[in-house]
Amino acid sequence: MKVSLFSSLVSVFGLLFLTAQDGRINLQSQPNIIVILADDLGYADVGFNGCRDIPTPNIDKIASQGVKFTEAYVSYPVCGPSRAGLITGRYQDRFGFGRNPLFAPNDVEMGLPLSEETLADALKKSDYKTIALGKWHLGAHESLRPNNRGFDEFFGFLSGGHSYFPEEWTLSNEYEVKAQFDPYRTKLLRNNERIEEHDYLTDALSREAVAYIDQYRSEPFFIYLAYNAPHTPLQATQQYLDRFNHIEDTKRKTYAAMVSAMDDGIGLVLDQLEKLGLKENTIIYFLSDNGGPEYHNASDNGILRGGKSDLFEGGIRVPFAMMWPKKIKPNSVYDNPIIALDIFATSIAQSKQPIKTLNTIDGVNLIPYLNGDIKTAPHNYFFWRKFDHNQFAVRHTDGYKLINAKSNQKLFNLSTNISEDNTSAEVNTQLQKELLKHYNNWNNELMNPTFLGLGSDDEYNALNPNRFIKPNED
Repeated sequence: MKVSLFSSLVSVFGLLFLTAQDGRINLQSQPNIIVILADDLGYADVGFNGCRDIPTPNIDKIASQGVKFTEAYVSYPVCGPSRAGLITGRYQDRFGFGRNPLFAPNDVEMGLPLSEETLADALKKSDYKTIALGKWHLGAHESLRPNNRGFDEFFGFLSGGHSYFPEEWTLSNEYEVKAQFDPYRTKLLRNNERIEEHDYLTDALSREAVAYIDQYRSEPFFIYLAYNAPHTPLQATQQYLDRFNHIEDTKRKTYAAMVSAMDDGIGLVLDQLEKLGLKENTIIYFLSDNGGPEYHNASDNGILRGGKSDLFEGGIRVPFAMMWPKKIKPNSVYDNPIIALDIFATSIAQSKQPIKTLNTIDGVNLIPYLNGDIKTAPHNYFFWRKFDHNQFAVRHTDGYKLINAKSNQKLFNLSTNISEDNTSAEVNTQLQKELLKHYNNWNNELMNPTFLGLGSDDEYNALNPNRFIKPNED
């Protein structure tokens, strides 16, 4: 009998090992983590936020099989600083990333400082495989690139944007670049090697994500899937354009096609997780890096005022959904405000061992709030600063928001005035003073920007005449 029982146990454990190796069952105690970041997506351009003319069934599946956040923010209203905040879990002004970086492959200062730890750096302490796909925009200098910032694998581009059609990728490397927006035409990178690619950019990124899930299915992985879509240039293949003949506006039609291509790719990612038995223990976050620039790409921020680059809600409040079937109930809705900085804290809190971070982070672990263990709101205050424009905003979790734009301070109660209509602005001197006090306390902890940004291209060129010249390697 003992022999029989022993044999049975050996058979069971052998089967579990084989199926784990085959990828059909995930024995990892640590969840896989996938951050899916859209670029310049409008708040009202996903189904779970009420979009009617662009179907997003796969993005919506993340919300329906997990949680939709109704008041989710990013830490800055344009992409570079917003991404720096997300990837470090820290307000980016703490380390001088207060501007959108220029493309400067010779400048070690133009990007995410080496003093900062990325989410990939942190997760590697707990044996994660780490992959970055798509847009980087955190520095083009060799020392600032993904493979030197905690990522085992990289497939994508370094600049703040990129053309979508491979026939336009005519520049062989960063030193064929002659001006700020030339990198849109560079060949893609696989790790540190320029490659030939033949697929539409969004499709290529989705393909790579699916392949990496298969490659690392037997160990915990972190995939940072940073789509370029629907950032300009507005470019889509006929396959996707044909889906939107009902949209008469040409710009909106192309935008819709680009969002649809991204949604298809997210569907492939979800299908791969399901196929390999990884879905139950994989955390997926979906969000945009900032609000939609409605005029430029025909995005729609709905009832929110403003858009990309604004400190009004349209610039900083974004569509945000998260799923983790193992821990989050489907069709959940979370109404307390959160911020993209929470992704870092939430992710490292699920590791098999405590991860000691290099720097103090500003985000919090959302899981106890989502499962009801903690009833209070995750944050009391949120802050934003646009250093060069002397603009700032601060909001309390109760909905009151003070915004200073061009030395004109306005107080809004977002609970009753989500559109930040000036005619419904609040008058409460004492509350304004209180919010301003908290902002000033936060502001005193910050650094001035450490590099020139997009608005200073000519000034930077004058100071750095060898900006695009390859350094002598002798």
